[in-house]
Amino acid sequence: MSLSRRGLLAAGGAVTAAGAVAASGAVGAATASPASAHAGRGRVRTGFDRLAADGYRLLSGERVGVVTNPTGITRDARHIVDVMHPDDRVNLVAVFGPEHGFRGTAQAGGSEGRYDDPATGLPVYDTYLKSGQPLADIFTASGVQTIVFDIQDAGARFYTYIWTLYDCMQAAELAGKRFVVLDRPNPVTGRAALGPVLDKAFATFVGREPIAQAHGMTVTELALLFNGEFLTRPVELETVRMSGWRRSDFFDATGLPWVPPSPNMPTPDTALVYSGTCLFEGTNLSEGRGTTRPFELLGAEGIDRRWAQAANALELPGVHFREAYFAPTFSKFQGKTVGGVQLHVHDRESYDPVRTGVALLVTAKRTWSGFAWRPDNWVDKLTGSAKVRTMIDAGAGTDEVVGAWRDELAAFRAVRKRYLWY
Repeated sequence: MSLSRRGLLAAGGAVTAAGAVAASGAVGAATASPASAHAGRGRVRTGFDRLAADGYRLLSGERVGVVTNPTGITRDARHIVDVMHPDDRVNLVAVFGPEHGFRGTAQAGGSEGRYDDPATGLPVYDTYLKSGQPLADIFTASGVQTIVFDIQDAGARFYTYIWTLYDCMQAAELAGKRFVVLDRPNPVTGRAALGPVLDKAFATFVGREPIAQAHGMTVTELALLFNGEFLTRPVELETVRMSGWRRSDFFDATGLPWVPPSPNMPTPDTALVYSGTCLFEGTNLSEGRGTTRPFELLGAEGIDRRWAQAANALELPGVHFREAYFAPTFSKFQGKTVGGVQLHVHDRESYDPVRTGVALLVTAKRTWSGFAWRPDNWVDKLTGSAKVRTMIDAGAGTDEVVGAWRDELAAFRAVRKRYLWY
């Protein structure tokens, strides 16, 4: 098989989608014809599926480590680590776990630490909140030559796995390791980028670089974007694309099994609303953690039907709001009955999650006197600047807030377009 392992970024500049395809060879680019790329719903093959079908030739002769979590599965729901470990065609020597851990046992803000995986005996290293040279040292100590990334994303800038990807790419370059990204669908489609773009002054682990709040990209497209636009020293990068995925596909069109990528992302419906309603993490309202519908249920003590009425009066496209009461089993208002709303998305095609999230913030503040931002202004980290918070505090309506990011979003969309594969 002809592969260019060092040619993707030889000039150190941005990689176009066409350049990535040309450099990736038989596995990374095996570009499907328009007919085969759109060959029927439910026929998506992930990057791993295609890597395995090719006999792991991209990894031949290398000591391999995998950055993954419970979402790294095959079409028949077997974990890729469990599949690769006994296969003589690939030399898998280490696993690297992100937030929530490799096997997914930790809640938000937690990880599993360093341990040996009972199922395979492989050493599992903890990457959570590690970056730069300390993370590079972990890669060096593991003895790997090639690092493979395979994690299901949720499509939002503040979902931490894409920044695990970013940090691991940067650390791999520091450690002199090759980096391979296996693609999976964006579960909420890749049709468009939406929302405000991060101001670098507000960079954290929920947003390292200036991308839109709902980025509308797959993980391989993001990897190409990171390497071409943001990393000072690009990593030796290869990517394995999917076949059969269309940018307009929601997750249920892929035929792939859904595994919650984190404990509070139980279904693709959660991902659909998450890029907007996660903003309620930055307020004193519950974002639905501790319920069976996180990010779809929002509320607090003292909220009544007026919030749902105000939100419905806006006639936002694709969504209705139901007056709801619930008692979270953990997180905010644990064990207390609170009032609020439940989102019911009835038209996914017209639904705008970020605009809806802003509208709910605006109406919550106007209808509930107890509304407050988290004292640490966490919402600024989520939205990427202080603009949304300060505009809402000043009395701005939904249209005014959304209009404030028009220019920055247009600029990001122009950059994003150069890295789209599908």
